[in-house]
Order: sequence, then C-alpha cells, then structure tokens
Amino acid sequence: MDDAALLQKRGYTLGNTIGEGSYGKVKAAYCNRFKRNVAIKIIDKKNIPPDFVQRFLPRELKLLRCLSHPSIIRTYEILEVTSGKVYIVMELAEKGDLLNYIRETGAMEEDVACIKFQQLASAIKYCHDLELVHRDLKCENILLNEDLNIKLSDFGFSKSLSRDENGNIILSQTFCGSAAYAAPEVLEGTPYDPRAADVWSLGVILYAMVYALMPFDDSNVKKMISLQKRQRIPFPDPKRQTADFQDLVSRLLQPDVSQRLCIDEVLKHPWLQTPKSTISSPLPAAEEGESSQSPREGKPEHLQQTKSHSGGGEKGTEGS
Repeated sequence: MDDAALLQKRGYTLGNTIGEGSYGKVKAAYCNRFKRNVAIKIIDKKNIPPDFVQRFLPRELKLLRCLSHPSIIRTYEILEVTSGKVYIVMELAEKGDLLNYIRETGAMEEDVACIKFQQLASAIKYCHDLELVHRDLKCENILLNEDLNIKLSDFGFSKSLSRDENGNIILSQTFCGSAAYAAPEVLEGTPYDPRAADVWSLGVILYAMVYALMPFDDSNVKKMISLQKRQRIPFPDPKRQTADFQDLVSRLLQPDVSQRLCIDEVLKHPWLQTPKSTISSPLPAAEEGESSQSPREGKPEHLQQTKSHSGGGEKGTEGS
C-alpha cells in the first residue's frame, strides 16, 4: 500500500512534497479528524543508515511525544507501520523555513530579528531546562507559521543529557549537525558540552538573520576553525547595527566555551531587553556588505543549504 492510500485510511489526504532531507520527506496533508492542514514527515527505515534507525530515530520519536512549547513545531501523532515506514504528523508551518525566508526577503531589521531570535532562544531554553539538546540548529530547521512566528523543528540529532556519578554533564564526542553552524570544539572533535554548542549555532543564526550572510565560509573547514578560534567575526558596515547586537553576536560566537553565554544569559542580554532603532533598509547585497568591511582574513558567506550528519562515536554511558 502506498503512502497516500495508507494515510487515507487513517483520515489524512496527502498533498504535495514541501520538504526533503537526508532521512525523509515532508508532505502537506489535510486531517479530517482535526479539520486542519498538517505536515507529515515520512521516514522509510529501509532507506536510511542502520545507525540512525537504531539510535537516533527512537530517540527523536520519544522526544517529539513530550515536547510542548509555542516556538516548537507541535507533533500531533506518530504512526509506525509494519511496512517499515514512520509517519510523523506535525503542525504545518505555512511560511516555510527561515533560510528561504531570508533568501526571499533579505536581511532583517534588528527589531524584527530580535522578536524572532527571542522566540528561538526561548525554545532552546525550554529544551535545555529539560536537559535536552538539539545539536542541529540551522536556518533550514527553523520554520515560520502564517504569522511569521518561529517554530523549531527537526529533532533527529537531539538527545537527553547524561550525568556522571557526581552530577556533572558527560561531554559529547560525536559531530552532529552542519559544519557551517558548528562550534569550533565540535569541528575539532574534542569532548564538548552540547548546550554550549547549541548556543554557538544560535550565534550563526542570529548573524544570518541580520546580514543575510553566514559569518564564516565553511568551504575550507581548517581555515574556518582558525578564524573562529581567533574570533575573526566580520561585521559588514558595523555602523548599521547597534553595539548591543554586535556584543551579543560576539558573546555567542565566543570560542572560549567558559566565556560563551549560557541560554539564560542569552535571554537576559541587553539586546533582547530594549527596543531597537529602526534600520532604514536591509543590507542590499552580499558583495556590498563584504566590500564595506575593514580588511581582514574572514569574509561572510552567502546563505546556502547545508547537510546535517553525525559521525564518530561517543564514550562512556552517553551514547550518541
């Protein structure tokens, strides 16, 4: 039985494909029971790596059943069928993902970015307070509803934090996510606190919101790590942005983990507390932004689709 027929029997009328990732595709659908449009993520276990089926997928399904936050995509139902397919019925984000939104509309004014970033940060605080980490934060995994409110999605690489006998967080050693959004300690393969890695990714996303560019070019990862560790953050035309914004980005993209903000500190930062001065117009083009910066080794990079993956293993009781 094909997807459409199987889902029709369960009260769903399947529509067009609205997204596709490494481990599944997402289709629009109408739910007769809920009387609303929904999104259905279809995962075929036969077409994905055994490691993902055995470790990551069960973890994702468990987390989705318990997450409840206004800035996180709501999961209505999970169907696991004998054919080896999993259907995750979710809230539909009518405006697509943040990456495409920025590509279409350009750089955001600070006051607009502030509202969206606060919603995203509040979703991460909710997760971290539950001792959950996302580990794949990027513009493609942030969706927008009809009112352009943030809806965090894709918890495929998320996990619950583990602690040792003294109550200390057991550090991760697996590289999860996309290189362009990953913290230097993750890229270098050193044991890392995944909460701090989530915060670094927030810094990349905030930068992308306001500049419609990426802070670092990931085409040469070794060079990118060097720039990250020396905190060579390019601020195109810095007079256009407030000092508080630049300070927050610098504290998020802080290579010294002990100095990087935790999520509670992020939400208390002055940039999120005060009204923003209106910026006359978004940054017109990547080339203009790049040429306006003072000469330095790092240049911002165009926004582009990234591929998430997980590699390596993790020691001790942490798992992956």
